[in-house]
Amino acid sequence: MILNPLVQLLGRTSLVLQIAIGLVAGIALALLFPQATDEVGFLGTLFIAALKAVAPVLVFILVTSAIANHKPGQPTHIRPILLLYVIGTLAAAMVAVVASSLWPSTLVLQDAATGTTPPGGIAEVLKTLALNVVDNPVNALLRGNFVGILAWAIGLGIAVRHGSDTTRAIFADLAHGVTLIVRVVIRCAPLGIFGLVATTFADAGIKALAGYAHLLAVLVGCMLFVALVVNPLIVFSQIRRNPYPLVFTCLRESGLTAFFTRSSAANVPVNLQLAERLGLHEDTYSVSIPLGATINMAGAAITISVLTLAAVHTQGIVVDIPTALLLCVISAVCACGASGVAGGSLLLIPLACGLFGIPSDVAMQVVAIGFIIGILQDSAETALNSSTDVLFTAAACLARDKN
Repeated sequence: MILNPLVQLLGRTSLVLQIAIGLVAGIALALLFPQATDEVGFLGTLFIAALKAVAPVLVFILVTSAIANHKPGQPTHIRPILLLYVIGTLAAAMVAVVASSLWPSTLVLQDAATGTTPPGGIAEVLKTLALNVVDNPVNALLRGNFVGILAWAIGLGIAVRHGSDTTRAIFADLAHGVTLIVRVVIRCAPLGIFGLVATTFADAGIKALAGYAHLLAVLVGCMLFVALVVNPLIVFSQIRRNPYPLVFTCLRESGLTAFFTRSSAANVPVNLQLAERLGLHEDTYSVSIPLGATINMAGAAITISVLTLAAVHTQGIVVDIPTALLLCVISAVCACGASGVAGGSLLLIPLACGLFGIPSDVAMQVVAIGFIIGILQDSAETALNSSTDVLFTAAACLARDKN
């Protein structure tokens, strides 16, 4: 009976606040009772293990279901907006790669993060990539080979797409079920972060906290640069006039709301209302806005690129220009498949890390660090994603009216 009020209190408390409490509590425990961090460190280990268990299944089922249940025949006037979505996401990934190269982040990871053999160059990266693509699907799921998982998910999704409605419905139901399990795992993030922060801070002290702050600064800086420089340039290429009044309107009326809701899907009604006030074509924005909430993920591309390169720099791996360009493409593709749950982009980081031969143990520690800084990271990411949906829709509509 005592648990009921506690469960109700947790239900009324946002996940962001719970993670903040876990972060502060972990630092306090490490400072006041460092001898107790070994025991609570098990919570962090358990959280990482849960992420490792659910992430491969999540990617496989969600991608398969999305392709199998895709309905072809989108109106042709959506194509310019889709092109802007692709250009914006790819440009954001490039900004993140350049920023991570100029201001590399180094993280404090546990002992499992040692022993990675860096690839010798782009040829070795492509060879490893090709071998991972043709990996046995069961082996790919067991080893956490996300490239192989993605390849099999795409192939199976295309095959099931031509199957019966019942078969496609089964995969849709599986996707909902796996998403529910992921939500349960993420709800345990405060406890996992409490254990991780306590252990890491006790071992590394202020060095770990400085690493988190630097990583967060690079992430948020990239998102601001994309929102205030890259996106306006893309919009200017379409409307051929000062883009900033439109950019600031979208950031103020869409981005600000998305920052606090932390959900592109939840912000769709806000974007639809904004598109209506801007006088856009209803037959266009009624399709492009919900579609953008799924595939237009510039913020997610930044998160995946920056955190992947943080793991790469921590491992001492040298990234050449061809590999960096390949990472941009992979990050953009991964971002388009980001899960609809909070922190969904973080769960796709192991796929990008696989490009450099970084093992799952290391990648999942980076994912956990992503949850630690996720209080601001996820909010800024969602604000960029959602505001860009209506921004690019408006730019395409205004450009079409002009012509």
